[in-house]
Amino acid sequence: MNFADLSQHLAQWQKSPGQFSDVVISSRVRLARNLAGMSFLSRCSDRQVREISERLRTVLTGGALGEGAFYVDIAEADPLESQLLVERHLISRQHAEGNGPRGVAFTPDETVAVMVNEEDHLRMQVLAGDLQLEKCYERICQLDEKLEEHLTFAFSSRFGYLTACPTNVGTALRVSVMLHLPALKMTGQIEKVLRSARDMHLAVRGLYGEGTEAIGDLFQVSNQTTLGKSEEQIVSDFREQIVPGIIDYERSARAALLENRRAALEDRVCRAQAVMKSARLISSEEVLYLISQLRLGLSLNIISDITVETLNKLSLLTQPAHLQMHLGRSMSPSERGEARAELIREKLGEK
Repeated sequence: MNFADLSQHLAQWQKSPGQFSDVVISSRVRLARNLAGMSFLSRCSDRQVREISERLRTVLTGGALGEGAFYVDIAEADPLESQLLVERHLISRQHAEGNGPRGVAFTPDETVAVMVNEEDHLRMQVLAGDLQLEKCYERICQLDEKLEEHLTFAFSSRFGYLTACPTNVGTALRVSVMLHLPALKMTGQIEKVLRSARDMHLAVRGLYGEGTEAIGDLFQVSNQTTLGKSEEQIVSDFREQIVPGIIDYERSARAALLENRRAALEDRVCRAQAVMKSARLISSEEVLYLISQLRLGLSLNIISDITVETLNKLSLLTQPAHLQMHLGRSMSPSERGEARAELIREKLGEK
């Protein structure tokens, strides 16, 4: 596959605005699976890890993901290519930085991805924009059934699917949503909401999942346990109760800001837009912070001369690996800062 081409466009799930897309950036459903008769990766010999990798690669490139699916050998990939896949949410940071034979298969629209030899033998995920958990769940079930035509997964009649991490045992299903919560943060309510989420046994992470911080007011919320509830119940709880509750809190906080602190809010959004249009040096972290303010401004009709799709493109193209792949050269952090600012001015129509 051509990584330079991949770096130029948005994934399909980033082009799907919907009823809740002012708050919900994306929905994801993930399943963990291990091959029956094989040890977990931490107990495998080098020969066994290679055997698992080769076997799964054969199945995944043999039509399980449909026409045109890509497979990337992460162990052989350039570090910049691996980082690009992390930035596109196709693999985890742990997978990119791991050791031994491992890879990822994904569909051309990037809505389906399967990691090979991350923590478990298989980690499959389906991504969609907005709040579309049922759609994600339906598609990942189809993929799971398709793979089971060729593979036998480790399963216990007592515990369910067996996984390397005990918290995944059972359904081995992880449901997560990426939420944009700037108003809750600005009004000082975010810690209260996050505490409530943790009290409900939910995990709250940053933009790139486990071990990352919530940069750009983006929070990933997912179920923490998979044992004791059916897959359908986990999905339903998220879709009907958990996520709508957080959406309501965020929208209420935005309404309160408009009513009580409108001038300060407008100033914040307009300053962010001014910096984006005029900066000569800018970091990727600052870009995500500024884009957060502009997303908020768009959702509240404070600004209208920019689109959500443009902001999505900027949030992706300005990340380190995307920027360097887009421009076709490796750069130092200071060179990236200058090139990033120039790219933003170009995309916003101001050279």
